[in-house]
Amino acid sequence: MKFATKAIHAGQEPDPTTGAVMTPIYQTSTYWQRSPGDNKGYEYSRGTNPTRKALEDCIAALENAKYGLAFSSGMGATDAVLRLLSPGDEVITGDDLYGGSYRIFTKIYEKYGIKFHFLDLDKPENIEQAINKNTKLIWIETPTNPTMRIVDIAGISKIAKANGIKLCVDNTFASPYLQNPIDLGADIVMHSVTKYIAGHSDVVMGALCVNDEELYKSLWFVYNACGATPGPQDSFLVLRGIKTLHLRMKAHCENGAKVAHYLKNHPKVEHVYWPGFESHPNHEIAKKQMRDFGGMVSITLKNAGLEETFKIASKFKVFTLAESLGGVESLINHPTTMTHGSIPKEAREKVGVTDNLLRLSVGVEDIDDLIADLEQALA
Repeated sequence: MKFATKAIHAGQEPDPTTGAVMTPIYQTSTYWQRSPGDNKGYEYSRGTNPTRKALEDCIAALENAKYGLAFSSGMGATDAVLRLLSPGDEVITGDDLYGGSYRIFTKIYEKYGIKFHFLDLDKPENIEQAINKNTKLIWIETPTNPTMRIVDIAGISKIAKANGIKLCVDNTFASPYLQNPIDLGADIVMHSVTKYIAGHSDVVMGALCVNDEELYKSLWFVYNACGATPGPQDSFLVLRGIKTLHLRMKAHCENGAKVAHYLKNHPKVEHVYWPGFESHPNHEIAKKQMRDFGGMVSITLKNAGLEETFKIASKFKVFTLAESLGGVESLINHPTTMTHGSIPKEAREKVGVTDNLLRLSVGVEDIDDLIADLEQALA
């Protein structure tokens, strides 16, 4: 089954009671049992809910995975993976990382004896020298947030498998439309479903996808025991959003490419971060593991300090200055004070997350209006 068909149909059957084509919102906390244990698979909605199950099966199908789990946020999904670790375990991850991931790694899990190594992952071989007997997890995101670095999933997967280490890929920026890490050897795929998968800036949700049954059972135990699961209304909204994922992503990619090329030639822009440029350090890897280059573009402003950057960021009329990304509307974000504010200044600047950097989530509006907005804001 091709992607567009899976987006519309995967995990969803007509309602057996009414024949409703769209999965109903099962707004219930508990379920009738004929006798103790005779529950048709549903006992209590923290653990299982039919609307959420349809969504989980749909997202798993989009990622070419056997199992999916939905969480109340992307950080809830991230937390569930980290709960598989024990004191003394070590994690290898990137030095260009979403601020929320950095925060939970360093402010929450380091306190429990988990050690994190933040490395330049542009080349898989950089990982090998950091591996030791305590290394249990490699966590990567690609493209990275916000400098759009590309990490070689297949290359790192080979190293992980050779050393008996789990590989988790944060696939939020690409979405399953552009990239399927399970096919490239990842053990776990994580999504902030809030972003492209839901796509309309009206839901907060996360997801994990896996192929291994034992790993799924371990994650499901955390999911059920700790309870960071979404309700049926949010699950319904995401199912509805997924039905246009392929159409939205095509438009995001088309607009993203045009915005990136426009900004590359703008006199007030010092650098454009976008993996579609042949000059991008890992452009060839991006071409190999992605189907297109996405709608995320970051820029640094030429000769701009913090005050000038704030002034420009506040001038946009179509782009909205806001946190998050991946919705149908275009957003602009200042990472050092917004999404990456929890990362120390020295660590941010080392990887290029400077005060004059802006991150654009290019939406699906008319491209002429987006270009005109960029032109007036940068004037």
